[in-house]
Amino acid sequence: MSILELEDVEVTYERRDRVRFQAVAGTSLTVGRGEIVGLVGESGCGKSSLARAAVGLVAPTAGTVRFEGRPVEPLTRRARSKELTRLQLVFQNPYSSLNPRRRVGDQVGDAISTDGSGRSGKSTRVAELLELVGLPANARSRYPHEFSGGQRQRIAIARALAADPSLIVLDEPLASLDASAQAQVANLLLDLSRQLSLSLLLISHDLAIVHHVADVVSVMYLGKIVESGPTTEVWASPRHPYTEALIGAVPHPDGTGTMPEVLPGEVPDPALPPLGCRFHPRCPHVMDVCRSVEPALNSAGASRLAACWLHTLEAGSEISAPPAPAHLRP
Repeated sequence: MSILELEDVEVTYERRDRVRFQAVAGTSLTVGRGEIVGLVGESGCGKSSLARAAVGLVAPTAGTVRFEGRPVEPLTRRARSKELTRLQLVFQNPYSSLNPRRRVGDQVGDAISTDGSGRSGKSTRVAELLELVGLPANARSRYPHEFSGGQRQRIAIARALAADPSLIVLDEPLASLDASAQAQVANLLLDLSRQLSLSLLLISHDLAIVHHVADVVSVMYLGKIVESGPTTEVWASPRHPYTEALIGAVPHPDGTGTMPEVLPGEVPDPALPPLGCRFHPRCPHVMDVCRSVEPALNSAGASRLAACWLHTLEAGSEISAPPAPAHLRP
């Protein structure tokens, strides 16, 4: 059963030069209960915009977002319903998301409901949360600047857990950490998900981290999902050339094997996406149809989806154009 459902979500922005562009161009994604879903792709592909739409930080231009069956409404100054507080977000930079002038214990305690247990109950719960994320008991009386980057991210996770969430969206939570801290926090997220039956949507440009943590992975390119499926299967047998290129760019941790391949070119301007398949200017397998007709996200085996003409033709399917996006329909 899905806990988070994003269906045909579009997110449109206007740049300073007043040019409008789609950061998210009609994307669907689901997260099951107790499931860890990874969303990967290069910088600028729309991952963070999708994460912000998922929690209500930005309003989708089109499409629907539902959490536990309820529509996720854009955040306002009004307090959110109790049900939607169970949907939490952890940002990339923990230092900027924490108040440098407040003690850690006070910030973690902000989201805790006392339920009649009073100040002592809240204090006990803060201690439990800090221990749960691997921080010492005296962390509560200290300030954010007194901690390392990895420890600050643990504080941010503890603060999210204080709301007793059923799903946490993590927007590049490891990007600002060194390799050692990345591994430690990744293992913490995996343990928390298992221990608390907690669903996670992990946004990352690092496919190796997602391979280690996630049950399911979706690969995003220029505002669209181009492949998704069980992480181990996608890693072992990618169905889209972009996924294949991302996996090929992952360095071997033991230093063995070939040097990682460099993904050619750069992500195109989202205000001027290529016609046809959005990846075709960088694809080593490009065909004529790729330049003119955009492939739909179709079945690529059990529990697998891919948007690639190469796979479609290999499977013996006929070429047919998908319906136009909602914003382009008459």
